[in-house]
Amino acid sequence: MTLIGWAQIFVFCAIIVALTPVVGGYMTRVFAGERTFLSPILRPVEAVLYRLGGVDEKHEQHWLTYTVAMLLFHVGGFVLLYALIRLQGVLPFNPAGQSAAAPDLTFNTAISFLTNTNWQNYGGESTMSYLVQMLGLTPQNFLSAATGIVLALALIRGFARTSMQTVGNFWVDMTRCTLYVLLPICVLFTLFLVWQGIPQTLGPYVEATTLEGAKQTIAVGPVASQVAIKMLGTNGGGFFNANASHPFENPTALSNFIQMLSIFVLGAALTNVFGRMVGNQRQGWAILAAMGVLFVAGVAVCYWAEAHGTTLLQSLGLTGGNMEGKEVRFGIVASALFAVITTAASCGAVNAMHDSFTALGGMIPLINMELGEIVVGGVGAGLYGMLLFVIVTVFVAGLMVGRTPEYVGKKIEAREVKMAMLAILILPLMMLGWTAIAVVYEPAVASMANAGPHGFSEVLYAFTSQAANNGSAFAGLTGNTPFYNLAGAIAMFIGRFWVIVPAMAIAGSLAAKKTVAASSGTFPTTGGLFVGLLVGVILIVGGLTFFPALALGPIAEHLAMLAGGSF
Repeated sequence: MTLIGWAQIFVFCAIIVALTPVVGGYMTRVFAGERTFLSPILRPVEAVLYRLGGVDEKHEQHWLTYTVAMLLFHVGGFVLLYALIRLQGVLPFNPAGQSAAAPDLTFNTAISFLTNTNWQNYGGESTMSYLVQMLGLTPQNFLSAATGIVLALALIRGFARTSMQTVGNFWVDMTRCTLYVLLPICVLFTLFLVWQGIPQTLGPYVEATTLEGAKQTIAVGPVASQVAIKMLGTNGGGFFNANASHPFENPTALSNFIQMLSIFVLGAALTNVFGRMVGNQRQGWAILAAMGVLFVAGVAVCYWAEAHGTTLLQSLGLTGGNMEGKEVRFGIVASALFAVITTAASCGAVNAMHDSFTALGGMIPLINMELGEIVVGGVGAGLYGMLLFVIVTVFVAGLMVGRTPEYVGKKIEAREVKMAMLAILILPLMMLGWTAIAVVYEPAVASMANAGPHGFSEVLYAFTSQAANNGSAFAGLTGNTPFYNLAGAIAMFIGRFWVIVPAMAIAGSLAAKKTVAASSGTFPTTGGLFVGLLVGVILIVGGLTFFPALALGPIAEHLAMLAGGSF
């Protein structure tokens, strides 16, 4: 651990904090339908899209109508993406001659990109054509990211509105999010990435001759445009199998740093959107502070573990930390920071192999996902996930003082608490339930590359990542099998949509309530006491739920490492 390393972490955090009110203010104006500096260019386009779609932008929807519209929209996206992957062998823009993917892999991939997970049981450059990458995967990166943002927006409206039966219009919110937020940033981001050296071409793969005289095929393609939205939208699906450790996806230290910033910028800004819309920006800063405490703690442990290395490495005189599986271009601090960022958000892009991290270093990304990726989290999904914990926290605080809990002027009653707990419990059901099945089902056990606690961690990480809609992996597990493709698809689908529906029910319930004025007995939710209580509730819920599984995996592996063992 070095001073320069800590300086990198500090600079990253400082830039995110500085960008939060700027981007949050812009997003608030966009979703309120107010004029922005892009309105002269984009407002005519927005109006045309409404006319073509038959959408009345002034008509708002009940929470149930909003949710049904979202679900039907994703059904259409699934059908289109599934068909593209299965038919890519006969479709154009396929210079490498990729054939159709197997039905189970296609099903897993379509669900994966539909749910913002981008779990990949395949190598992108050896499986998917340019057309599928451009017309299938990249649009879903935009739309799944926009879905998370607008659902968070609907929940914010639930807290901000009084005695209303509507939470917005799904089609209007999706249009504005994509048109005014995601597309403009991605255009600029793509140009930056091309400048840094990422390919953006429809030309065929390049043939090269090595120094030994052998022929080598170098995969290229429309990479920069997909990398931009995969980071900004916290999607994470790589154009190449090596993801952000590939020099064509992440060529320089500058591109690495900007990609890390892009993963967090929108999720952090949404906390400011929340504060602005409920009329008290300190509420948003309190939520971001809770996220920040968990994030910094995770970075500190992961950085320490990787910089400290293992007992075996130290016995060999290798005191520079654990460099296994890491790019020498980035080193330990940038790799540890990237790993915590990508799993604190639901991104899943990786610039180092998490399977090669130390036991405790690999445990931190695992814990980030098990908490529901609420530490900034996926764009939108992180905020509405954190607000579910906020509801539980103020309920606990209300029990302490013996009065009905309130948050930003809304009374939190039995319906909201039940829906919040239902959404929170869905994730461990998928993560732990499928892991339990996989470690006793013989065909699934055969996919484990490692024995002992590390092999268990590989399986636990896989289903945790998929249920949390992250997409990163302990790469030692062979996931492209019928069992893992189908089980993973179910975990991704339920982990996404079975959390969304209760959250939207809460949005509708809160929007219909009256706002009550704060009194002397109202628990303050903008100070350090609330932040500490919120962090405590998150850790207690996560600890009670996942500690036994962690004890069987990374904790047992760490104790074995101290005794000189390895797996």
